[in-house]
Amino acid sequence: IWLVFASTGATTVKKPKVLFLCTGNSARSQIAEGLINHFLERVKTVRTAKEEGLRVCCGGIFGLGESQEQRLELALTLKQLDVDSIPLNFLNPIPGTPLENAPQLPPMEIVKTIALFRFIHPTKDIRVCGGRESNLRSLQPLIYLSGANATMIGNYLTTSGNNPVNDLQMIDDLMLCINSK
Repeated sequence: IWLVFASTGATTVKKPKVLFLCTGNSARSQIAEGLINHFLERVKTVRTAKEEGLRVCCGGIFGLGESQEQRLELALTLKQLDVDSIPLNFLNPIPGTPLENAPQLPPMEIVKTIALFRFIHPTKDIRVCGGRESNLRSLQPLIYLSGANATMIGNYLTTSGNNPVNDLQMIDDLMLCINSK
C-alpha cells in the first residue's frame, strides 16, 4: 500500500521526477468539440513528460455523469499513455458549487470502477483519493480488495478527509503493509 500524505507545509524545490496531471473526468468521446484541443494538449503533455523520463501520475474524477463505457475509455487511454500512477477520485458534492446536488455514486459502483482500472493496469499504482470517505463510507476497506494499492490520507484541497490514525488502523486491520519509495 502506498500512502500519499497531503501537506500544506513548505518544501524545497528540486527538479521534478513526477508529473501530476489531471486529465479531467473525461474520455475523449465525452468532450465537446470546443474542448477537444484542450484534451489533446493534455495527452501531448503526458507523452512529453514520459519522453523526458518523468513518472506520470494521471487519472480522473468520477461521478460527473459519465457512463461506464466512458470510464473504460479513460482506462484504455491511460494504458495507451503508459502512465505510472492512476489517481481515482469520486465526486464529493460541495454546497454552493454547480454540482452541489449531484447524486453520489453507489459504493459498489466505485468498487467496480477500481476493479476495472486494476484489470486494465495490473502493474500500475492505483490510488483512491478524493471522495473516498463520503462515497464509500463503511465500505472503504473494499478499495484494497478491488485493486487499489494506494490512497491519500489526511485532508484534501477542498474537503476534510479521515483522521490519518483511522486510515492507518484500517490498513493494519486488513494486514496490509505500507511501502515507501
